[in-house]
Amino acid sequence: MPPLPDRPIILASRSPRRRELLGQLGWPFTVVPPSESAECGVCSEETPPELVARLAYAKAVDVASGLDDPALVIGCDTVATCLGQILGKPRDEEDARRMLRLLRGRTHHVYSGLCLYLVPESRYVIDFACTELKMDPVSDQDLEAYLQTGQWEGKAGAFGYQDGWEWLHIVSGSESNVVGLPLELLEELAERLARQNG
Repeated sequence: MPPLPDRPIILASRSPRRRELLGQLGWPFTVVPPSESAECGVCSEETPPELVARLAYAKAVDVASGLDDPALVIGCDTVATCLGQILGKPRDEEDARRMLRLLRGRTHHVYSGLCLYLVPESRYVIDFACTELKMDPVSDQDLEAYLQTGQWEGKAGAFGYQDGWEWLHIVSGSESNVVGLPLELLEELAERLARQNG
């Protein structure tokens, strides 16, 4: 485990999946969700890595701006991409249906931007992870059954790798990235931050 700054760790996220993943590292932390304004805004000029890196930074800064005491803030954002389309969280069931029909039978990618931000120094490290996946050519009936569960809500690309529906297969990259927090990258960024502090 990389050395961490001697200060509280704050996860800037509303996601229970990110909370669970960060808990796997054994680091003590608290959760402070960013404001909703920090979690939106797709720019047509941005590539997926640029988009998730910017939003991860925006979430970290949003939470950091409300802190008075020293802290390490972790911001993360995840999207899926398929056939050149960026797939964030679906607006509603019909949007989720559209995303799933696009993904089925195709290879796609999941990108997560990750930002570690030090308060009060305003120093940070930021990077992204990418995982390639393939979804089985599932039937309309199976898609509808999944949609009825509501498990698609709040998930980039309208599907959760961790939900137990064995349609998704990782071709290359990080499994934790697909769930929403790339743990390998998190440890790497913590090491970079430690070297900067050293």
